[in-house]
Amino acid sequence: MIDFTNLDYLKSGNERQKRAYEVLKKYQVFEKLKPYSPILAGTIPIEIDVEGSDLDIICEVDLRLEKHFLDDIMFSRLIPVNAENSIVNGEKSIVLNFMLEEFPIEIFGQNKPSAEQDAYQHMIAEYKILKEKGEDFKHKIIELKKQGIKTEPAFGLLMKLENPYEDLLKF
Repeated sequence: MIDFTNLDYLKSGNERQKRAYEVLKKYQVFEKLKPYSPILAGTIPIEIDVEGSDLDIICEVDLRLEKHFLDDIMFSRLIPVNAENSIVNGEKSIVLNFMLEEFPIEIFGQNKPSAEQDAYQHMIAEYKILKEKGEDFKHKIIELKKQGIKTEPAFGLLMKLENPYEDLLKF
C-alpha cells in the first residue's frame, strides 16, 4: 500500500499529482505544517479527483493554541486565508481555505492525530475499495463526482451503503 503520510508518492503519480507535489514543495506547505503532522487526504492522492478538487491537508492541532497554529503556518501573511472554526462529527475543528496557483487548498485541523481523523480513514478505506473493485468502479465514482456528488456519498450509492460516512470507517 502507498505510504500516504509521505508526499513522495505524488512524484511518480499522474500529472495532477505531480503538479500538486510541485506546488506543495514550492510553497513549503508541509514544511510549515510539520509540527502538526500534516497528511494530504481526499481525492487527489487516490486519483479520483475532478476539475476543481482541492488539496485537503489534515493536521493535528490543539485548538486552544489556534492563534499559534495560524502564526506558525504564516499563510495569512502570504495569501488571503479564510479561517473558520466549526464542529465536525462532534469535534472542534479549524478549517483554512485559500488558493495556491491553480489549487484550492483546505487545511483541516482537529485535536487528534492526523491518521486517526475521519478524512484520512475514509481515504484509506476508499483506496482499498478502489483497488479491490478495479478501474470500472473507479470511473463510475469519478462520473458521479463530475455530477456534483461528494466522494463518500458516491461510494455509498455504488456500494448501497446506508450511511457512507459511518460505513466507510468500518472498512
